[in-house]
Amino acid sequence: MATNLAELYKETAERCGDKPAFATRGKSKEFEAVNYKDLYEMGLNLATGLIDLGVKARDHVGLLADNRLEWIVADYGVLIAGAADVPRGTDVTDQDIEYILNHSDAQVVFVEHQAMLEKIQKNQSKLPNVKHIIMMDKDTRVTGNVLHLYDLMEKGKELRAGGDKRAEERMAGIKPDDLFTLIYTSGTTGAPKGVQLMHSNMLFQINNLPIQIVPEDRILSILPVWHIFERVFEMIAISFGACTYYTNVRNLGDDMKSVKPTFMASAPRLWESVYLKIYTGLEKKPAVARALFKAAYFCSRHFKAALRFLRGNDLDVNGRNPVVSVAMGLWKLIIAILLLIPNFLLDVIVLKKIRDATGGQLKGSVSGGGALPIHVDEFFNNIGIPVLEGYGMTETAPVLAVRTFDKLVIGSVGPVFPKTQLRLIDLTKNEVIYETGGKTQIRGRKGEIHVKGPQVMKGYFKNPEATAKVLKDGWMNTGDLGMITFNNTLKIMGRSKETVVLLGGENVEPVPIENKILESPLIDQVMVVGQDKKFLGALVVPALEPFAQYGSTLQELANKPEVQKKLQEEIKASVNDSTGFKVFERVVDCRVLPKPFEVGDELTNLFKLKRHVIAEKYADLIESMYK
Repeated sequence: MATNLAELYKETAERCGDKPAFATRGKSKEFEAVNYKDLYEMGLNLATGLIDLGVKARDHVGLLADNRLEWIVADYGVLIAGAADVPRGTDVTDQDIEYILNHSDAQVVFVEHQAMLEKIQKNQSKLPNVKHIIMMDKDTRVTGNVLHLYDLMEKGKELRAGGDKRAEERMAGIKPDDLFTLIYTSGTTGAPKGVQLMHSNMLFQINNLPIQIVPEDRILSILPVWHIFERVFEMIAISFGACTYYTNVRNLGDDMKSVKPTFMASAPRLWESVYLKIYTGLEKKPAVARALFKAAYFCSRHFKAALRFLRGNDLDVNGRNPVVSVAMGLWKLIIAILLLIPNFLLDVIVLKKIRDATGGQLKGSVSGGGALPIHVDEFFNNIGIPVLEGYGMTETAPVLAVRTFDKLVIGSVGPVFPKTQLRLIDLTKNEVIYETGGKTQIRGRKGEIHVKGPQVMKGYFKNPEATAKVLKDGWMNTGDLGMITFNNTLKIMGRSKETVVLLGGENVEPVPIENKILESPLIDQVMVVGQDKKFLGALVVPALEPFAQYGSTLQELANKPEVQKKLQEEIKASVNDSTGFKVFERVVDCRVLPKPFEVGDELTNLFKLKRHVIAEKYADLIESMYK
């Protein structure tokens, strides 16, 4: 068994040589694949070229690019050379370029294309450590002191043909606790922190995966490849010899039909957009088609819910009475029997067509990087596209819990990852209420999540103070709130750092409220506010289409009192006692924003709200709700 990722690449090349490894769209717009043997050879050649360039073992190498074949080639080359990459997407800001490349001590930087090269060159005077820039794009010509990835590979190939074995020697010297990557978090507060992840972190995730992947699987890659969630999926695909296909939002629909993927990693935002697209399309269908869909979904929803209950996969946060469970089980059994045939027929006639739009062979999608709204979660699982929601963070490489096909409990993120310790701390009493393998195991009670396991990071690079804040005695404080359900799965319940404390002392978790509000087709984005105030308010980005009569832009809608009134009524109808919210969790007032929240400004790369940024930007608007 491999002890580092470079060895894993070698072992897969020997085992799966001619099998396709990664596929990208060529000039003909058709997918062209490179096999595992050739990919490994490219990695060896590039590693040799990098070593000849002066890259030393344990150096940090910048990698500024998005999903493409050359990304994984560069990853192979850097890791085989015994170095660690410092990855980021091409949407990186000038400020982050300066901070990340200087803080990481990167002397060599890969750039994807001409636009990325220009970004680097514009900031070059602020990057005294950067000695070499390497262009990745095959069709972009380089001049001056800029090198080309393919030229470096050719140089490495020539050196290896002459007997150069430095790359193989570097591989042999990689230790499990060496870094394979240094990822700078695009966090919601403060400067980015460099998360140090070791070869052993990633290999632990691969070797203990509770989901079955086979060499015949086809993985569609759409999430940013520099992010650890997408990256672990690619490493898993490599370890099993499956093929990964790079796609993007623009080509996703076509690529799903042509690739017929069996798995994909996705963010909640993707499934929300697909969900809205399906329902928007339905509104344009004839009445008969809409009625058929409603009938099909009704049958599927109740049939699947009955099966989940009978399998013990119906979310239980209170601990049902055994007598009640037996009675409910009998009722669910009757429902399953009654709906068996109509569900089968309507599934073939209606729901199969929706699944066919994804290629028709999707075994499942692993969703992570944020909370999946419950209505979206239920919808896809009910129509026959299993969504295996997971939970984790960059600092844990990243998986801490994930649903499996056997333990698919909607409303939870599945069982805790194998060989991972978890404990929950009641923040009001500062006591442990649940610990894996411990004496105290109270289910159904909320606490702050702390974890310990081989996937936990080495620490933050050059930042012992920040490391000490989250890592104590090997326990990682995630800053998230959760509970262990009576199904023995983990349910995420917000952020301890996101908690809004009202003037009356009530602690409010904004995320469940926001998720409920976002079920409305009138609202695209929302952030709940109210820190140190008497009541909660909300900043709202409305959907344009439902308010077309009032204006065609957000700026126009923001100035219309009628729009604000309608949104306020919609929020009150969503968040009230009948939908499960307490009196102090109700949103009393709202304000309409003139622009959407955007990545790099109000949102992180994973579309999470930068609450402090939004609160500062719209401070006057927030205050206007409390005057």
